[in-house]
Amino acid sequence: MRRNFLYFSCFLCLLSIQVLSAQERYELNTDWFCNPISDTKENGNTISQPDFKLKRWMPATVPGTVLTTLLNNEKVPDPFYGMNNNKIKDIYDTEREYYTYWFTKDFEETAAPGEQVWLKFRGINYSADVYLNGKKVNQTPFKGMYLRREFNITSLLNKSGKNRLAVLVHPADEVGNPNGGQGGDGTIAKGVALQYTAGWDWIQPVRDRNTGIWDKVFIEKTKSVNLKNPHIVTLVPGKRLPGETQEPATLQVSAELQNTQNTPVSGTLQYQLNGKTIKTPVTLSAKETKEIALPDFSLENPKLWWPSGYGAQNLYDLNLEFVVADQVSDSEHLQFGVREIQTSWNAHTRSKEIAVNGQKIFIKGGNWIISDAMLRFSEERYDAEIRFHRDMNLNLIRIWGGALPERPEFYEACDKYGLLVIQDFWMSGDCNGRWVDPMKKEDQWTRRQYPDDHNLFIESAADAIKMLRNYASLAIWCGGNEITPPADILSALKDSILPKYDNTRWFIDYSNSDEMSYNFKGGNGDGPYGIQNINTFWGERTWPFNSEVGSVGTGDAVSLKRFLPEDHQVIPQELEGTEKVEDEVWSYHKYIDYGDAMEPYGSPKDMDDFATKAQLVNYNQYRGLMEGFSSHMWDWYTGVIIWKTQNPWTALRGQMYDYYLDPNACLYGLRSGSEPVHAMYDPVEQNIMIVNNSFVQQHDLMLRLTAYDMEGNSKMITQVFNYIEPSSVRQIMSIARYIKVLGAEEGMFLSVQLLDVDQELVSDNFYWLPDASGTYSGLQSMDKAQLSAKAKKISATEIELTLTAAEEFPVAFFNRISLIDAKTGERLLPTFFSDNYVSVTPGDEKKITLSFDQLKNTDAKIEIEGWNVPKQTLDLN
Repeated sequence: MRRNFLYFSCFLCLLSIQVLSAQERYELNTDWFCNPISDTKENGNTISQPDFKLKRWMPATVPGTVLTTLLNNEKVPDPFYGMNNNKIKDIYDTEREYYTYWFTKDFEETAAPGEQVWLKFRGINYSADVYLNGKKVNQTPFKGMYLRREFNITSLLNKSGKNRLAVLVHPADEVGNPNGGQGGDGTIAKGVALQYTAGWDWIQPVRDRNTGIWDKVFIEKTKSVNLKNPHIVTLVPGKRLPGETQEPATLQVSAELQNTQNTPVSGTLQYQLNGKTIKTPVTLSAKETKEIALPDFSLENPKLWWPSGYGAQNLYDLNLEFVVADQVSDSEHLQFGVREIQTSWNAHTRSKEIAVNGQKIFIKGGNWIISDAMLRFSEERYDAEIRFHRDMNLNLIRIWGGALPERPEFYEACDKYGLLVIQDFWMSGDCNGRWVDPMKKEDQWTRRQYPDDHNLFIESAADAIKMLRNYASLAIWCGGNEITPPADILSALKDSILPKYDNTRWFIDYSNSDEMSYNFKGGNGDGPYGIQNINTFWGERTWPFNSEVGSVGTGDAVSLKRFLPEDHQVIPQELEGTEKVEDEVWSYHKYIDYGDAMEPYGSPKDMDDFATKAQLVNYNQYRGLMEGFSSHMWDWYTGVIIWKTQNPWTALRGQMYDYYLDPNACLYGLRSGSEPVHAMYDPVEQNIMIVNNSFVQQHDLMLRLTAYDMEGNSKMITQVFNYIEPSSVRQIMSIARYIKVLGAEEGMFLSVQLLDVDQELVSDNFYWLPDASGTYSGLQSMDKAQLSAKAKKISATEIELTLTAAEEFPVAFFNRISLIDAKTGERLLPTFFSDNYVSVTPGDEKKITLSFDQLKNTDAKIEIEGWNVPKQTLDLN
């Protein structure tokens, strides 16, 4: 699995280098070396000389953290496995110097006459001293995890072209005591950086607090004028529909121009689009930096960008350049989507309503922490994770405030797959003083004013806005997680920074603000966060735009065995009166107990059985959550955001796929419940409903309801035409009497399907219902089914799998499909499935598409195993 992932990663790196080279820009991401400051006698002036010998220095991972480098050099064990994290020294105990490191990089570069060479850092945690060829580069302090920095190094380059960069990276000034509180003792929030690194209820402390050159480092070459921070605003008036001929949209384009010369420079700022050149003359004074706006451009019949499930994610390419005397001084390539985000107050639900291009969108979202807790980011991992969110039929991701301003690569994937984004700024109610908390070192009044340097926070926020504002997916800015920033920071964001740098997006003061959703129930305005009776989602009204509500998320046995040592592969037993379980590893990895949710399926016999039954619960929990909220669309709710849809380490809670990118049944239950046009069963009222999340009326939908008993016998309940208005939900009929008669003794299966006029399935929903006592007695004694399978490659990356259930046998129930390596038997990850955990009724077939990017280079097989279907492996034709 890792070899395939690394191969793809290397390929993308080479591709990106080729593209960047063509633009006079390249990344410094190989052949770095590092050494702890405690073992380094020399200073930066000496270390940065190209002839200084780096004896016994370690190969370093850049971008990366100190802990990542130590792990890659086998100096520490994998902190994500078992209890290994406890074997690594924590910075709070060792003090900061232990994780203070020198990083060096040799590179070749010279500046031709008239050229300027720039050294650009996209992120260092937490502060740094930068040297090049024996000279100090940063003459002012370089501090703050989220600030980009660039330096003109033209005069510091060696004429020979041989250069050495040396960077001394210091950890955060306040590293926090990881005492078990949310964010430890809270003092990690004194800096402008990640808060989760001191520990949270979903992760153990990150021992180095993610110290390092954690984001990309570039060399870029320009001429006399440096073009930076381009800005594109797209205005899309009126109410639009996807696929139609569109009225014009307006493009507003601007950029900062920096004159590096001691004399004035005149030139032209310009771009081309749709065969037209839009330009404006510019004169810059000596050493002047100025923002220049181009004339507004009316884009005829624009190809609009839509959220996933509503329309295409069309993107335009634009090359913005500054030309001096017929020579390009500098240029920036931009990719953007034409769309406009609107918000309004829904007086009926008493919550905000979000629209895109004039069309209201019912928000089905997921909360995102960070891609990897140790900041091992990659384009391919971002792409895979966002693709999973698209495959869940979600349309929004919220980036939680205890983490970071997400990377451009994250937003590129969201633009590609159509996921709107709420980007929190870096506050949390836990660390920043919303509540009394005995685990915190300082009182609420003191914590309320974190961070220590408000100006650094404001500067970092402005820089993040400039970096991210051009992405179509970015929809909303949020002041903080469950708390507003301090008054001066809040005022700066609302009244100056956002109006100046990005005045087109909604700004929420904090994540569960009454401005977003009127909190008529009191409390924190979000949650709950554990296993719930599915009836709750349907029958009990909660906050009308819930920013956080979630449940369990344990993976299957294959997933669990990746990080649980063999002695700890047990059934977790809850310790009464606590949130922990008897096994220390399960507790350490933050397991949330399933309560008695598995008992209706029979008490688990071992961990494998536990994990299998957990998937049944997972599927029902998340399908039920999204169906329940959707059933009250525009009446009770304008949206819901699940806490949470992913984990950046090997946690045992709230995730649709594990850290290794292996999906569990949560993903497919959520995928089913979030279908754009969806037929569903209300377990409270025992009604059948249809929800339409599209912008058009759905005509002549055939609703087909079929019941199956445990032997596989079927009974048609109804087959009837229906229609449903755009963006609405409709109750169709009650089936209470059928459930009472057919499911009383052993329970039953219920197939709820919608077919279009071509008799193609629009929605395919399969329920398993308990008997009259609430037990799945029929499932527990169910006979084996016969399931045949055929697979064929249909492209270089895709397989079509056909499953057929034999007649005269029971339903082939809840089949997990995996793509495996033919030699090792290990799952090939990430693999994407059009559906999974599927059931096939007697005599019917189901087609599933599997997608794996390295399929043509891999000897793969398919593995299938169901509740009542023995495991089988299948060769590919």
